[in-house]
Order: sequence, then structure tokens, then C-alpha cells
Amino acid sequence: MSSGVITASYIGASALFILALAGLSHQETARRGNFYGMLGMGIALMVTIFGVVTDNHEFLIAGVVVGGYIGWVLAKRVEMTHMPELVAMLHSMVGLAAVFVGYANALDHSATMIGIEKTIHDVETYIGILIGAITLSGSIAAYLKLSAKISGRPLQLPGRHLFNLGLLIAAIWLAFLYVEQSAAGGGLTILILMTIIALMFGVHMVIAIGGADMPVVVSMLNSYSGWAAAAMGFMLGNDLLIVVGALVGSSGAILSYIMCKAMNRKFVNVILGGLGSKSTSAGPAGATGDVGDVSQIQPEEAAHLLESAKEVMIIPGYGMAVAQAQHIVYEITKKLRDKGVNVRFGIHPVAGRMPGHMNVLLAEAKVPYDIVYEMDEVNPDFPNVDVSVVIGANDIVNPAAQDVADSPIAGMPVLEPWKGKTTIVLKRGMSAGYAGVDNPLFYKENTRMLFGDAKDSVDEVLKFLSK
Repeated sequence: MSSGVITASYIGASALFILALAGLSHQETARRGNFYGMLGMGIALMVTIFGVVTDNHEFLIAGVVVGGYIGWVLAKRVEMTHMPELVAMLHSMVGLAAVFVGYANALDHSATMIGIEKTIHDVETYIGILIGAITLSGSIAAYLKLSAKISGRPLQLPGRHLFNLGLLIAAIWLAFLYVEQSAAGGGLTILILMTIIALMFGVHMVIAIGGADMPVVVSMLNSYSGWAAAAMGFMLGNDLLIVVGALVGSSGAILSYIMCKAMNRKFVNVILGGLGSKSTSAGPAGATGDVGDVSQIQPEEAAHLLESAKEVMIIPGYGMAVAQAQHIVYEITKKLRDKGVNVRFGIHPVAGRMPGHMNVLLAEAKVPYDIVYEMDEVNPDFPNVDVSVVIGANDIVNPAAQDVADSPIAGMPVLEPWKGKTTIVLKRGMSAGYAGVDNPLFYKENTRMLFGDAKDSVDEVLKFLSK
């Protein structure tokens, strides 16, 4: 395959990736964006396998087949509730690939570079391994948090900022040592020490971030994986990998920044593992009310309230994803809309465990895009809402974010259903949310608690609506 065809194909694939990102920015065009991304990746793979690679095709194709099969099986088997964990693990694979490519690049004794060319090559290798190792360990730590294998609360060690600073200084110092020793044919020990430091920083960075900020962490790790891919592109001299990595890295960084603004968090603080944030390691916030003060409601009463309302706001959370209740929720929505009730969905930027988690769930249930609104669009309307239905959400509807100055989620913008006439909260019990903070919403006079599995509860409500 001629170099001209390869270059043209890479340009076409890059254009398709850009169109994919543009499509994914809107719900209505997301399906088309996914198609563009898959088509671009297919072109990139075919051109690379049969145009760029000149030997050992049998091993390469075998790897593609095995990897493709594993990806297919995972995509078919993994439930939406576990999608954030899968995304985190996929990010770790990108980081691991960058580390492997970096070491292979460093051990390539066939290279004959000298002078400034050799220095640039060594710097590319060093940075690629550094970013890859941070992405690898940070993604694994995120997976453990998201899967509840370790606590979702932030682990903010004493002197953590000095520890991070020490790791940074050590990484910079080792970079100079590596370039110097590599010129003399060595440097492998330096690379191993740097890799250990990067792995430590990746873990420390993520475990210092609280559960409420985990969607930002997933987005941030997506950005890191992009920069790791770009670093691989420089090491391998592959222009397409550089472009794609830069697109993923920059878009992930922009999304993380947007989400931080939506949560009233400082972007630099989050990406540095809680820099400047208050320590919350003393334990979860205590209860803000007595269980006896809670007003319970039964499915039949909830159905009656919904039928008699004019304005209904549904606020989904991770509990809805766990219960797989989104399809029944949409059946309720259709019933109410047929009765003339105006039903809308209010989505918090960090509802769920990753960016867009709730939007994907609702799209899966075929909820119309035009009744799904972002937090800023619906918050001013709550005083006019007759019934708000909170399904498995906690931190994103917690008034403590506004009223309790020393709360771990203080300052985070939240949806404000308590400003409406009545709020129905569907929840298994009175446990705190992912951030470990009790919710004063549950004890308010206009709140009614509907306890039980979300899917069973909404199913009961639907039965009474059908009568």
C-alpha cells in the first residue's frame, strides 16, 4: 500500500473521529457519532495492519481477533450499572499499552539516533511511560472505588500535598538522569523507578477524591488515556495515533472542566487528588433528623399524587440504574402524559457513576430527548412543580450542599426538589449516599419516602395508575 493511500486514509479516519465527537455532543446525534467513530477505527485498523505493518501479520491479526472477541463479549454481558467500572478498566488497558510501548521503545537497540534526535526520542519514551503508568494505576483505583471494593470516601493522608510534590520533583529529576544515562546506553533502572513513582501517584491521586466526584475522575482518566495514546503515537511515529490521542485527551479535559464547573469544584484541585479541599476522613456526616420524623407513602398514594398533578419532575440516580427501573419509569411517564400531566426528567451532571450515565439509561428506555433536561434548565422551575419523584438519587438532591458549610459536598450545585409542593423519594432505606453524607431532604415536611427496591416500587405505582 502506497504512502499516499495510507496518509489519505489516516486523514479520512481523523475526520471521522472528529465527526464522532461532534455527534456525541448531542443525544439526537449520538448514535450517528458512534457509527462515525467505529467506521474511523475500522479504516485505521485496516490501513495499519495491511499498509503500515510489514511483518508478523499472523500475530497481529490473532491479537486483533482475540481482543475483538473479548471486547464483544464484555459489551454484551456488562450491565449498564457496571459500565463505569468497565470504562475505568478500559482506560487502564490504554495506560498499560503505553507503558509496554515505552519500554519496547527504550529497549530498541536497533535505533541509531544520536544528538538532539536521541534526546527527543528519550523524552518521548519517558513521558509516554509516565502518563501510561499514572493512567494504569489511577484507573484500577477508580475501578475498585466504583465497584465498591474499596470505600468511595476520600482517603486524604496527612501531608498528602507534600507527598505529591515530592513525587513530582522525583519524576522530573529522574527524567534528566534518564536522558543522561540513555545517551550512554543505560537508563533502564531509572525508567523502572519512575514507573513505580507514577503508579504510586496514580493510586494516591484517585483515592484522595470523594465518591461524589467520581464521574469527574472517570472523565479525567479518559483524558489521561488520550494523552497516553498520543504519547504512543510519538514513540511509534504514527500520526493518526497522535491525532486521535490529542482529540480524546483534549475532549476529556474539556468535559472534566465543564463538570467541575457544574459541581463548583476547582479543576486543578480535582486532578491533583483533592488539593485544597477539606479533609473528610473523620467519618461520614451524622444523621440530620430522626427516622421517626420521616413521612412514608404507599404506592397507591404515590400514584394518586401523580395523577392529580399538573407538573411532575422525575430525578433519576444510580439506584434506578441498579434496579434497572428505567423502562417501567418510562411506562409511568407515558401513562401520565396520556392523562395530560406534563412530565419532565431532571438530570444532574454527575448523576450515576460516569458522565452521561443517566442520559444513556433513559435513551435505552426510549425516553424522548425533548423531555430530558439538565439541572440548570429545571432548577428555576421547581416552585411550580407539583410532584418531584427522586428515584435512587441522594447526593445530587442533598440540601446540605447549600446549607451545611462543612459538608463534604458543600458548594456542589444540586437539584432542588424540596422547593416544589411534594417530593417522593424512592429508596431502599435511610442509608447515606455515595459521598457518605446524610440527606436532610428525607426529613422535610413535604417529602414522602417510598421504601423498597426501585423497580418493585415503580411497578406497584404503575399498576395503580393503570386502574
